Amino acid sequence: MVSKRLSREAGHRRKFLAVIDDTPECERAVAYASRRAKSTNGVLVLLYVIEPGDFQHWLGVEKIMRDEATATANAALDGHAKVVREALGIEPEQVVLEGRPDEQIHKLIEDDQDIAILVLAAGAAKEGPGPLVASIAGKGAAFPIPVTVVPQNLSDEDIENLA
Repeated sequence: MVSKRLSREAGHRRKFLAVIDDTPECERAVAYASRRAKSTNGVLVLLYVIEPGDFQHWLGVEKIMRDEATATANAALDGHAKVVREALGIEPEQVVLEGRPDEQIHKLIEDDQDIAILVLAAGAAKEGPGPLVASIAGKGAAFPIPVTVVPQNLSDEDIENLA
């Protein structure tokens, strides 16, 4: 169960959460979420989750690897934020968390009661829609807020017309 959403109360704005990763469809989720945020006077939140599985090394090596992963996360967020800023004139919030993506998405939704919509993009590859979209089909991974799934093959014009 999710805590009460505050986005409709005075002093709050509805937030659209897009997850940044290395999938090609990620950019489509950001494009849709940013346009929805702009058209509804909402806020765009960009989340990058660093998966900790590869940090099980000696202390010094672990710190270097974690620092490199954090730098990669921040660079990815900055790149997407720059595109949104230039295209739409809005400033997205940027969040970096470490852990399993589904757990960290749940945690962020619980921690930020203004997040009301999770926007994911489905890949068009024959391997399937992508790991996050596939995870929402599982019983234990259902998210506690509405999820919008954007097809990867939507053009900017299509997204503009839909958002």
